[in-house]
Amino acid sequence: MTISDSVLLAYLDDALSEEKIAQIEQSIRSDADLRLRIEALVAQRDSGMHSLGEIWRRHRLSCPTREQLGSYLLEAMLEDSSDYLRFHIEVIGCRYCQANLADLRLAQDQAKQSESSVAQRRKRIYQSSVGRMRTFPGDN
Repeated sequence: MTISDSVLLAYLDDALSEEKIAQIEQSIRSDADLRLRIEALVAQRDSGMHSLGEIWRRHRLSCPTREQLGSYLLEAMLEDSSDYLRFHIEVIGCRYCQANLADLRLAQDQAKQSESSVAQRRKRIYQSSVGRMRTFPGDN
């Protein structure tokens, strides 16, 4: 299996699917030449030689902000933007954005659980105090 330098750079950036990463790691273990190529790519990157594409990928310029991901989760964005985010997350499979979205979903679920427990606590307090409330003269 021939692996291009761009795929190796994506591997180094953790920008590939888990399946592809596992395949590349297996290849690295068995191929000394591939290990040398990766070392050369890392050295080139560390020396300050960058392509425009590499800068774009490294700084995740096509990734939405966390705020945009939150709006996407709440379905509170324009259709075009929502379509782009869906494509970026589901088709492109950006692991960085998938992780951010999973974190936001978890926070949203925890907030819902917290709201639910507060409502249940208020209901219990109200029900436990209904018979203890005093009535004032003139109240029916």
